[in-house]
Parts: sequence; structure tokens; C-alpha cells
Amino acid sequence: MRTLILYSRPGCHLCEDLAAQLEPIVRGRATIEVVDVDSSVALERRYGLRIPVLCDGDLELTSYPLDADRVARHLASV
Repeated sequence: MRTLILYSRPGCHLCEDLAAQLEPIVRGRATIEVVDVDSSVALERRYGLRIPVLCDGDLELTSYPLDADRVARHLASV
């Protein structure tokens, strides 16, 4: 099963909202690993205020608002 990375930070309501919206889309097709961008200077510089950002490896799939169609198409193609 694929693991998608959701770059986030604690207390981010947009991140929590995106994660909740993703759950039914990825169920059974992928897992979501939430990564705190504040845990790394490099991640903080890369994503900063752009969170939430959902990635599959180096490929950015969506940020907020969720592009559900793009995520679903991506999961169907892999």
C-alpha cells in the first residue's frame, strides 16, 4: 500500500480539515503519514505557510483546498 505524506503542523485547522477530507478518498488505497514541518528547518523553509501539502514522494498532489479529483486519479494510476 502506498504512503502519502501530509505536511502539516500541530493546531493547523486547514491541515485537520484536509486530512478528514482525504480519508474516504485514500481508504484502502493508501495510508497518510502526517509530517510536522516544524520538525525540520528544511521542511519549514520548503513548506512554511503553504501547509497543508499532500505529496507522493517528491510529487505534490494537492494543498488546501483539496483537489480530490487529482488525488483520486493519481491513486488510480499507480
